[in-house]
Amino acid sequence: MGIAITLHLLSVVVWVGGMFFAYLALRPALAGHEVLVRARLWAAVFQRFFTWVWAAIVVLLVTGFYMIFTAFGGFRQTPLYVHVMLGLGILMMLLFAHMFFAPYKRLRNSVAANDEATAKKAMNQIRLVIAINLILGLIVIITAMTGTFSLYD
Repeated sequence: MGIAITLHLLSVVVWVGGMFFAYLALRPALAGHEVLVRARLWAAVFQRFFTWVWAAIVVLLVTGFYMIFTAFGGFRQTPLYVHVMLGLGILMMLLFAHMFFAPYKRLRNSVAANDEATAKKAMNQIRLVIAINLILGLIVIITAMTGTFSLYD
């Protein structure tokens, strides 16, 4: 169980921490640069980061379901806060998949074609999904912590 919890937490740190860095540090630092310069950099950053996010998603699902069935004996006995975490986590995964297969694909194609208008639109769509997922991720973390500690009251 300790290994599952550790891998689960590390995956959360990679995904949510990466979004925090991208949204609140890298995005503002790039604000003064030309659209295609930003687009090229974002495409390169996302190529690397999204590989880690896909890995984090796999680890989160495997370890999460493992803990549900090992620690709680299945969904029926699982506390509400775990159901909330799972639901929000799946929503985050679906939003990420949409972003990966739609706006991110358009971003990569627009960079290859030097299409500034499409790159700008794709970056705005990605920014919105990352903002939503960052908020959801922070809510999941708060839910995990408050839910976990309420067990000991």
